[in-house]
Amino acid sequence: MKLTFAFSLLLATCVACSHTAATQHKLELPTMNTSIDSIEIATFGAGCFWCVEAVYQQVNGVIKVESGYAGGSIKNPSYKEVCSGRTGHAEVCQITFDPRIVSFNQLLEIFFGVHDPTTLNRQGGDVGTQYRSSIMFHSDAQKASAELAIKAANESGNWTDPVVTEVVPFDIFYRAEDYHMDYFNLHGEQPYCQMVVRPKVEKFKKTFSDYLKK
Repeated sequence: MKLTFAFSLLLATCVACSHTAATQHKLELPTMNTSIDSIEIATFGAGCFWCVEAVYQQVNGVIKVESGYAGGSIKNPSYKEVCSGRTGHAEVCQITFDPRIVSFNQLLEIFFGVHDPTTLNRQGGDVGTQYRSSIMFHSDAQKASAELAIKAANESGNWTDPVVTEVVPFDIFYRAEDYHMDYFNLHGEQPYCQMVVRPKVEKFKKTFSDYLKK
């Protein structure tokens, strides 16, 4: 369980996040959106879904963020099963958004701005295939945008290692247990939230202030 991590491991994660925030620059991706739909869904895995949820809840144009599991081989997995690493699922967030307000490319800018896409099956102290960096596309347009964003990320100079983010078709989303929902807002004083989630949220607010809800 995340909350049982040793203090030293959490501290190392926090330091790593702070270093990344000091050296990374915002990706410049096209903001034009050609979608004719008023509502779309994006599905991202970027480490712990508590972090991803807490960030995207702040984005103007995002209607709903739900934590869950996707990309695995069994039906209706539990958190404990996913944490074992044996189901093949990633912790993901399903993001419902209005593309007239925020484009998929802008969501991708945030995605690459708040996690390290170069560490395979790991984000800081969270280790395992369930924490892999993943873009699960819902359309050919999302796939193309994701591939271009990865190319831009590799050329940005933000990281010394290549991006390992997978780009895979979306299949089935299993909503996580209720106690995972709105986790940072409800449990922000817990050690993991203070040392891992909060730095990511603060980094997002600083880097993407123009995307914040009013």
